Amino acid sequence: MLRVWSASPPLQTLLMPRSPLASLPSRCWGLRPSQALRRSHPLSTQSEPCRSSLSRRNHEAKQKRQREKQMALEAGITPKGKAPAGSSRAWTPKEVVLYEVPTEPGEKKDVYRLLPPAYSPRYVEAAWYSWWVREGFFKPEYQTRLPQATGEMFSMCIPPPNVTGSLHIGHALTVAIQDALVRWHRMRGDQVLWIPGSDHAGIATQAVVEKQLWKERGMRRHELSREKFLREVWKWKDEKGGEISEQLQALGASLDWDRECFTMDAGFSVAVTEAFVRLYEAGLLYRSQQLVNWSCTLRSAISDIEVESRPLPGHTELQLPGCPTPVSFGLLVSVAFPVDGEPDAEVVVGTTRPEMLPGDVAVAVHPDDSRYTHLHGRQLRHPLTGQLLPLITDSTVQPHVGTGAVKVTPAHSPADAELGARHGLSPLSVIAEDGTMTSLCGDWLQGLHRFVAREKIISALRERGLFRGLQNHPMVLPICSRSGDVIEYLLKSQWFVRCREMGDRAAQMQVRCRKGSSNGLSVQAVESGALELSPSFHQKNWQHWFSHIGDWCVSRQLWWGHRIPAYLVVEEHMKGDGEDCWVVGRTETEARKIAAELTGRSEAELTLQRDPDVLDTWFSSALFPFAALGWPQETPDLARFYPLSLLETGSDLLLFWVGRMVMLGTQLTGQLPFTKVLLHSMVRDGQGRKMSKSLGNVLDPRDIISGVELQVLQEKLKDGNLDSTELAIAAAAQLCRHLPPLLPLWLQRKDFPHGIPECGTDALRFALCSHRALGGDVHLSVSEVLSSRHFCNKIWNALRFILNALGEGFVPQPAEELSPSSPTDAWILSRLAHTAQECERAFLARELPLITHALHHFWLHSLCDVYLL
Repeated sequence: MLRVWSASPPLQTLLMPRSPLASLPSRCWGLRPSQALRRSHPLSTQSEPCRSSLSRRNHEAKQKRQREKQMALEAGITPKGKAPAGSSRAWTPKEVVLYEVPTEPGEKKDVYRLLPPAYSPRYVEAAWYSWWVREGFFKPEYQTRLPQATGEMFSMCIPPPNVTGSLHIGHALTVAIQDALVRWHRMRGDQVLWIPGSDHAGIATQAVVEKQLWKERGMRRHELSREKFLREVWKWKDEKGGEISEQLQALGASLDWDRECFTMDAGFSVAVTEAFVRLYEAGLLYRSQQLVNWSCTLRSAISDIEVESRPLPGHTELQLPGCPTPVSFGLLVSVAFPVDGEPDAEVVVGTTRPEMLPGDVAVAVHPDDSRYTHLHGRQLRHPLTGQLLPLITDSTVQPHVGTGAVKVTPAHSPADAELGARHGLSPLSVIAEDGTMTSLCGDWLQGLHRFVAREKIISALRERGLFRGLQNHPMVLPICSRSGDVIEYLLKSQWFVRCREMGDRAAQMQVRCRKGSSNGLSVQAVESGALELSPSFHQKNWQHWFSHIGDWCVSRQLWWGHRIPAYLVVEEHMKGDGEDCWVVGRTETEARKIAAELTGRSEAELTLQRDPDVLDTWFSSALFPFAALGWPQETPDLARFYPLSLLETGSDLLLFWVGRMVMLGTQLTGQLPFTKVLLHSMVRDGQGRKMSKSLGNVLDPRDIISGVELQVLQEKLKDGNLDSTELAIAAAAQLCRHLPPLLPLWLQRKDFPHGIPECGTDALRFALCSHRALGGDVHLSVSEVLSSRHFCNKIWNALRFILNALGEGFVPQPAEELSPSSPTDAWILSRLAHTAQECERAFLARELPLITHALHHFWLHSLCDVYLL
């Protein structure tokens, strides 16, 4: 049902107030219940006041109904008008009331007319946000003009969401928590800066645009020039990038939009280049050939956070990009390596990746394994090439696993690379960037897809009589979370950040951890230090990660991102002595001067070739707390608001983002980027999986706020950037609900048979803040949000009751003249003061569930059940 209403409510919701206190309509102030709600209650020392005869009779009747209900339940009788236990009460569509008073964007909403009889979130929440922004309520400068201004600063940045698409419920949890905190600080009179921004998301954005190019034009990016492709990305960003801002505004996020930051903005690019140069000059950034996580589909190195470790119980077939048929994993292939000079002797090794056999350079056993003692120092014949390989001994080999002998492939295994380095073994790279076999494998394998080559290799082993069996074998397979392809470890010349020195400094920060008591309000410092982590159990992961941190590969073989400010001196490269000459500079002119000094040549005769790679997105996002404030320039914002007062984010970003911000922040600015870190849990879908665009289980917060039909949810999937394989999987999951893989939450008819009902922003935020998000993962259901909408409805009805009781002629008294005129008034004011104290303590402890509970209990059980009864 849809109804148009031409009045607006003065309702101030709990976590998203509609206007500052000073702008509330005067009839809501100076409320003196004795003038309109006359009561004559004797003084009571109980938690509830004694009632008049009328209220006492109502109370007794209520108790009688509760006793009858309890007796009916005990007797197994369903109370009249109630659905049987276990049955689900269907959601009935509520009346939608629209606010249609002519209001220009930025004008204040009309709050002086009659309230509509039905609560409708769309009506209540309309027309406020643009007025808030125009009045400058979200700017720190506004707070300085208020009489309650404290002069204290509170600054925080939003974790910049990827520009690739829309926000999901996990982002909504972040917004709900952060916005509650910043609004509370504004209420206290602090100067608050909450910085909005978005991340360019190198791999994700490039993948989305490439999919779109293929879907719309049948083109790959390499068919365009780099410049043309980047123009396509910027065009896509301009068209789609504003969606995140729209979502944040729909969520009521009180961000200072004049300070919005994008990690590919010109100013941010200057900061990224400056950071790279300074780290290089400090000896903390270098170029080297090392093993990296490589996605053959993306043809790029990727970060550890983009590698999904997928456990396989045994034989499992996976459909991989570029493979027409499923590929088998979880199988252990046993291969015989003949002992040179002994026709009947052999060493059998097991491998789950037989396609790597051409890259084997040795076989290793434990020095104390008696089965192989007589073979120490002997050589083995490679089962494919017949070349001689050494049998080496190493204490890291586990003799009780398999046959106790392992093949060594230094070019494609981090563990084998370390073992090979200890024994001086030269690596053989047998897998190319595109996932095909290299020329080192021989003509019979060169150019074949690695998983096609696998079958050919196994057939060759069978023909030569060196195949010794196949069996199930549990394993963990590294998968690229962006492409779904199997990660390969390739030797690549890349740029690396030395993290050990900066990591030691971060690990020795004497991390302070907040430890809550049973009521969650007390804060105990378990160690004195500069950085505070909350909840405290994250300290263990923090210390462990930094104590085991390795160097960080920051090169990415992409076109979209911050291009690395490093230049190859072509003349030195052409010498052919095996060592390239690289120079780093803020500009090519600066790099040319440096190159001239290094080579002794004149600048004019030098040819510089800029590195085509871009920097890891995490590198630029690690600069966000200070680059967003204008660093490396000494801006007023940097001086006033840095370091940030608090960083609030998801616990899954503690190491990859928070840790790197601490490392680079302390190195580049000389101080911590923030002094407190608040970490919330992840919001998962009904299957317990992380919200992910690649899984198709993302719920747009606006769908919960405004409501959406099931058909629209399905259309969103079809219109998205999913390829044909992903669409087929999603369609199969929809038709066959018993299939577990990739079951999108918003396509489950059993969960949303009629779509999602309109819940409103206030209800969504209240439901999110009601969860103990600092502990276990949050499993949010729409029914919980609906329950919060019912609470909003209770607020609405109570307000209408009060305003009707006061009457149109009610005139509020000055606040200084107000005093309770009855024991009931005194009691409700004491309950209100107690609730305010509870909320204050909970805000100080940053325990939002305690606040929502206190507000809910006061409004329902003190105000409505007693005072307004």
